[in-house]
Amino acid sequence: MAIKIQMSSPNINISDQKAVCNVLKTPSLSLGPMTKIFEEKIKTYVKSNYAVAVSSGTAGLHLAMIAAGVGEGDFVITTPFSFIASTNCILYERALPIFVDVDPSTGNINPELIEEVIHDLNKDKKSDLKWLPPKIQNNRYKMGHLKAILPVHIFGQPVNMNPILNIAQKNNIVIIEDACEALGSEYKGRKVGTFGDASVFAFYPNKQITTGEGGMIVSNKKEWDLLFRSLRNQGRDEFNSWLNHNRLGYNYRLNEMSAALGISQMNRIEEILSKREQIAHWYNERLKLIDFIKTPFIHPNTTRMSWFVYIIKVIPPANRDKLMVDLLKFDIPSRPYFTPIHLQSFYQKLLGYKKGIFPITERLGEICLALPFSSTMSEDEVDFICKTLKNILSKF
Repeated sequence: MAIKIQMSSPNINISDQKAVCNVLKTPSLSLGPMTKIFEEKIKTYVKSNYAVAVSSGTAGLHLAMIAAGVGEGDFVITTPFSFIASTNCILYERALPIFVDVDPSTGNINPELIEEVIHDLNKDKKSDLKWLPPKIQNNRYKMGHLKAILPVHIFGQPVNMNPILNIAQKNNIVIIEDACEALGSEYKGRKVGTFGDASVFAFYPNKQITTGEGGMIVSNKKEWDLLFRSLRNQGRDEFNSWLNHNRLGYNYRLNEMSAALGISQMNRIEEILSKREQIAHWYNERLKLIDFIKTPFIHPNTTRMSWFVYIIKVIPPANRDKLMVDLLKFDIPSRPYFTPIHLQSFYQKLLGYKKGIFPITERLGEICLALPFSSTMSEDEVDFICKTLKNILSKF
């Protein structure tokens, strides 16, 4: 092809560029008016009471752990099939992830297994040990308490939230909703990000909208909103005098240039989401009849899919990793999505995880493949990718 296909490209237009340049003409480059306007934009769009801009989705998840009271030895139930940040934020507070396996069709956390975990933990007997990280199973007496559930809306598809809400309410457990991949998605007509005690969006360049780097915490709790604003700014309360700090905080501020870009992007979010939906539709139509490929499954509870990436499942005897190599011969990039968190070398060394513990997650980690995807793609590019895929897979 005349133009090299990119794995992902941000959708940046002249208005976005002007918004950033206009900030550079002002003396306010951090904690200024753009940040407040961006927060209002997200708050209004999601329909939450509060929104706090931070430097990344990871930073937002970390601060949500702190607000939830997660501390050393405590437990947080989450998924091993995710980007690693959703579990790293638990370790930042010296707490422990309790992984449960996922739904094979969506890749999202399985609510039935969450309920099973909590039932076993409440019994406080040996049956609960199987859920703990392998290296911790002989040290149960040193552990803290179950503090939170952290579901992740994988690839922009909402988690089945109703049973998780019921479980959390019944057991008085906090929900931290990782919506970093799902801005605009809807579960049963309700936008994701409105189910958790706190929820986090991210705006990395491959996300639905981008601020370069950046994130947003949304919640309906005023006390948490005030805490997030303090924690992101080195522990200073907003009403404090200069350089007074009430708690341990962090430099998790979002700069004004990024906030201005976010405002400009939010002004056309529906256009961007529609373009992403169109790209996904082109892929679906061209790939649905190709052998050895499964196109993305959209759950009936998903009343709107906000496409983050386009993931196919490569079915044996076709081999996902070989397919990646073959695609690259035609200058078509692709990526495995995801390498399971528990099989990352750091987590294996630290917590003793091995292959075989979460078979569905591990299977998805072997067959899921992300194809080039962004709202800037052309139909010709999608057509070329799909025809190339078909030719390669016809050998099987």
